Amino acid sequence: MAGSVRLPGIILAGGLSRRMGEDKALMRLEGTPLALHVATRLTPQVTTVLLNAPEGHALSDSLPLLPDAKPDRPGPLAGVLAGLKIFAGLPDAPTHILTTPCDTPFLPRDLVFRLAEQASSGMIVMAACAGRTHPVTALWPLALEEDLDVWLDDPAHRRVFDFVARHQNRTVEFTPHDGPLGPVDPFFNINTAEDLALASAILKRGAL
Repeated sequence: MAGSVRLPGIILAGGLSRRMGEDKALMRLEGTPLALHVATRLTPQVTTVLLNAPEGHALSDSLPLLPDAKPDRPGPLAGVLAGLKIFAGLPDAPTHILTTPCDTPFLPRDLVFRLAEQASSGMIVMAACAGRTHPVTALWPLALEEDLDVWLDDPAHRRVFDFVARHQNRTVEFTPHDGPLGPVDPFFNINTAEDLALASAILKRGAL
């Protein structure tokens, strides 16, 4: 997959956002919803950007919506499955889809290319930084659709790492951004009001 990369990107926002108590995709960072910060990072890297969110979501005028493929909003793997299903049905289907959470505003600008360099048939390729793996920021082979569909029928099957462990996988290590307040993990995600304030402080001092 080296060279030109033609893969779709899916921003995962279909969960319940229990940590923050509100829809993270809509939370404002320097006046812009978090999901749109992520979309800005992804758009130059992928063929299309979809937002995994329920029908009628407030960002439907900004991004095409991709609702979960399973009821009851069972977590990020449901968004992965929704992406696998929609693209597997296309005549010119890609080999993989890319997913990333809606609350990671500092994604690497070479994320998709670097992950795709390490991709092969049936291989899940995940991002990592400083030794920490980020399994939701990953490339997923379309060949996993059937297995993931059956896997999610069991309510006990919600952990991303558990599903990943069933298949061939590898990680790609990224380096921190050189930020205005010090190194910034490119997969820094916003789970608290303090995280949001820090992200705002970083952006106020210049783009990464």
